[in-house]
Amino acid sequence: MIAHLQRASNTAGLLAYLYGPGERGDQSNPRVVGGDCHGAPIGLLTHADTLPYLSHALDAPVERLGTRAPERPVWVCSVRSDPRQRDLSDAQWAKVARRVAAVTVAPGGDPDACRWIALRNQPRQVHVVATLAREDGRLHNAYRDAFRLQTECRRIAAELGHLPTTPQPTTPVPEKSMPITVTIAAEPSGSVVARGGDSLAKSLLNHAGFAYANDWHGPRHRLPTSMGREQQAAVASHAAQMLRAARYAVDLDPALDTAPADPQSLGGQILAIIDRIRGAQSGAELAGALDPLLHGEYGVVERVREALEAAGEQINLDDEAHQLADRFGFASEFITAAQGELLGADEELRRIAVPAHEHAAARSAAVYDARSAALATSPAAAQASAGNSIPSVSAVAPPAGPVRDSAPRTR
Repeated sequence: MIAHLQRASNTAGLLAYLYGPGERGDQSNPRVVGGDCHGAPIGLLTHADTLPYLSHALDAPVERLGTRAPERPVWVCSVRSDPRQRDLSDAQWAKVARRVAAVTVAPGGDPDACRWIALRNQPRQVHVVATLAREDGRLHNAYRDAFRLQTECRRIAAELGHLPTTPQPTTPVPEKSMPITVTIAAEPSGSVVARGGDSLAKSLLNHAGFAYANDWHGPRHRLPTSMGREQQAAVASHAAQMLRAARYAVDLDPALDTAPADPQSLGGQILAIIDRIRGAQSGAELAGALDPLLHGEYGVVERVREALEAAGEQINLDDEAHQLADRFGFASEFITAAQGELLGADEELRRIAVPAHEHAAARSAAVYDARSAALATSPAAAQASAGNSIPSVSAVAPPAGPVRDSAPRTR
């Protein structure tokens, strides 16, 4: 079940359209299958020649508001079912419409709820038309309608058996591999030392400006003590950025971090989500990474939809900006439609498996992904290279995978 919300300004015009052939000529046999107009005989007002009376029955509370009536008082919710499933009967669609109205414009037991009707003119679909003026003279607050509709439609689809069932796993789920950790810290001697990592991490450290050493202190990469502390911090931060882009866990000494990320920045948080998505190695891990975006109640997509809807409502306060308000409203509705298309995607993602032998190749290819331009030598390392012999990264065989040049992304 997918619900699509719209707003209209004229009830009579909307009903004339719904009772007509439609823009593509695919509308036929229009009929009212349910509704509640607080005593108005909507069962007798179901023919094209009685549409003015039906629209008047819906508009009566709006007309009582006079100048307080909103510019677009008509609330339209179109609910459609999965085309792969059989169609519902008119009685079943009437129950669906009643449940849709109950979580939005007409809660059960509310004697002053909005007036509404449920109309069908196409297979696998019902239109719920309501006016936002309540019987007590107040206006319905549609702020959370999209979320409530999404939740209720998912519940209805589950009850009808339209949602795919999650199969029981037949094989144990492999444990997630922990990222390799590289530690970069300043020592009391004044040298900056990096420890840990595999051959790829060592190549990245060499390219950043670290030199390999193996003596009684053990194998490690270090920066020369002759390099100034500012240059050391610049090289260490540059190396940490490259290693993190390659999916390594980096423990960087805060004193060496010249560009700490701002965890409170909204853009930075979304970039972190994108990093998790790109680094997912299984369907379950990808679903977990997408949850902060797609969660129906507190996800980023839902918050963006609410922000656009709120902006449209605020712009409506200006009598000269109705078209701009409509643009924000339409954008909010497009996001609602996108949310509907992604219903159940998290469950399907959890059934996707990533072959284990691709993990190593994915790690190597990640270095040559969109942020591969981070391999550009840092200015501090270039200044220090004149007095230090540093192995060239060109001596390292490039990992398998296509090389794509693009600008580095900043946080």
